Amino acid sequence: MESYTNLLSIQRDVLSGKIRLKELVLFYLDSIEKNKHLNAFLEVFGVEALIKAEEIDAKMRAGKSGKLAGMVIALKDNICYKDHHVSASSKILKGFTSVYSSTVVERLLAEDAIIIGRCNCDEFAMGASNETSPYGPVLNAFDNTRVSGGSSGGAAVAVQANMCLASLGSDTGGSIRQPAAFCGLYGLKPTYGRVSRWGLLAYASSFDQIGPITKSVEDMQLIMEVISGKDEFDATVSSKIVPAFSKNIVSEKKYKIAYIKECLEHEGIDEEVKAATFEKINKLKQEGHIVEEISFPYLDFLVPVYYVLTTAEASSNLARFSGLSYGYRSKNITDLESTFKLSRTEGFGEEVKRRIMLGTFVLSSGFFDAYYTKGQKVRKLVQQKTNEILEQYDFILSPTTPTPAFKLGEKASNPIAMYLADIFTVHANISGNPALTIPIKNHSNSMPMGLQLMSANFSEGELMQFAKSI
Repeated sequence: MESYTNLLSIQRDVLSGKIRLKELVLFYLDSIEKNKHLNAFLEVFGVEALIKAEEIDAKMRAGKSGKLAGMVIALKDNICYKDHHVSASSKILKGFTSVYSSTVVERLLAEDAIIIGRCNCDEFAMGASNETSPYGPVLNAFDNTRVSGGSSGGAAVAVQANMCLASLGSDTGGSIRQPAAFCGLYGLKPTYGRVSRWGLLAYASSFDQIGPITKSVEDMQLIMEVISGKDEFDATVSSKIVPAFSKNIVSEKKYKIAYIKECLEHEGIDEEVKAATFEKINKLKQEGHIVEEISFPYLDFLVPVYYVLTTAEASSNLARFSGLSYGYRSKNITDLESTFKLSRTEGFGEEVKRRIMLGTFVLSSGFFDAYYTKGQKVRKLVQQKTNEILEQYDFILSPTTPTPAFKLGEKASNPIAMYLADIFTVHANISGNPALTIPIKNHSNSMPMGLQLMSANFSEGELMQFAKSI
């Protein structure tokens, strides 16, 4: 069967009688089986996906189907789907069944998407390589000795290796964009508040956003059109009207684009990544866009601020996993205190425990003002500076990551080196702006490299259109 890269081609072939949706689902299920070694899926919903395919096929032929009919999509294992397991790839939630569906899942199903399974991720979305999952790392399909990126590594590899057409991930500091870049895909972190977080297992509530990983901008636009918008279950969601992102508007507009010199002069950037970025900058200039160098003096503060604030929120959010009401409970408990201590010690992995302890420390008496309060002040400065730039420019351009996908285990023993893998992506989560990654070319080691574009809040429509044009 043809390896599809966009939903329009699938819908065209179904309606012409060239394929049936059941055949497409069987193709993806076969691909999942053949690629089990990549470790992208924790659970596959094969039988129900086939049943759903038959239903939607009939609806399509009757002209009564939703706008996502024919889209086979996977979910990161921190997005709730009623009556299905969800665990954030953590032992502490092993076997837990969700009692409700997230808003994004409800909206996907309402438009006839087919959910094929849940994907492996870094435990509680804490990681940049998908190596913190207790179920083992996800391997990059292009080179099995390299990481998939994280934390949405399984969701990215599922799309990369033709195990589904698209996936939903979550992005707290680059967890959609970084694995998408490592896997040669498109990935979008929407504006904070564009997409409901209801039903997303929280890591850091003021940073988390759900977004798509796709093979085409067109599919990204369609998914965003469906999952965005006001939600009575999430008070942080904007009530702004959601534009018709999928309308194919051809724009001849010439944009004003800024690129941050500190990103391209950073000591950790790979020379080929730097060269590929400048190549794209020069091409944009040749096409008539204004592309100018700017200074962003806070680059080296982004990662420290991100980890102070997100770990503080994680310390609070993960306090609910206590071994009392649901989830993992140690078999060695003797009283209430040992229930808390042993269940959390045995249930959480090392990286999650590291971040909980760091977050508890920065919130503790005597250190709150020195770390957490100061972190919030710097976050405000970053937001103000970013808004100032985007008042003068349409987009901010940078590499998505300083290097292509690195080798498995290369940074696992050095948390600081791992954290710096997110140095270019955390900016958008700290400021709240939308940002996406597009694949630009391959490195000499054959691994993909990504270009990141950031824009003003709630301007995803123009951001995606520009990404499509380049």
